[in-house]
Amino acid sequence: MRHRKRGRHLNRNAAHRRSLFRNLTRALITHERIVTTLPKAKELRPFVEKIVTLAKKANAAIAAAAGKGEAEEKTARIKALHYRRQAMALLGPTHGTEIWDKKDESTGDTVLKKLFREIGPRFSDRSGGYTRILKQHYRRLGDGGATAVIEFLKSGETKVQKKGPAPVAPAPAPVVAETPAPTETPAS
Repeated sequence: MRHRKRGRHLNRNAAHRRSLFRNLTRALITHERIVTTLPKAKELRPFVEKIVTLAKKANAAIAAAAGKGEAEEKTARIKALHYRRQAMALLGPTHGTEIWDKKDESTGDTVLKKLFREIGPRFSDRSGGYTRILKQHYRRLGDGGATAVIEFLKSGETKVQKKGPAPVAPAPAPVVAETPAPTETPAS
């Protein structure tokens, strides 16, 4: 049986894991780059990408209905509201999630507003792969856990793809073993 094989449990129960992913996602949306452990970053990636996809769909729905008429625009706004509510459900309560600048002043935006106004439109031409995980060479001080940086790609930036497999070297030519000529034995 394959019980408990999918995903990492990170030594947490389901509610604690969901809360962890929500908090990490809010921090990632706010700062667009966070440092965490490698297993947490690898598990966070699909969670974040689903939320960004919702923001991208909302942006696409509104953009597609622009200039088509009032009825289509209203339908598009309703669709965008549906996507926003789905993202709110995944992110959890967003009360008190204002974004602060470097001078400790509130910008007036929440995490949800930044997600739907900046991050969603940034990835309108991408079909997935919105984040990058970079392993760090040093380990965490307390427990020696491997650390990584997870960040959003910049607009217009492409992910670095691994190079294709190296070309196969030609097979060596078969070596023909020369057999020694039979030696004649002297007649006695």
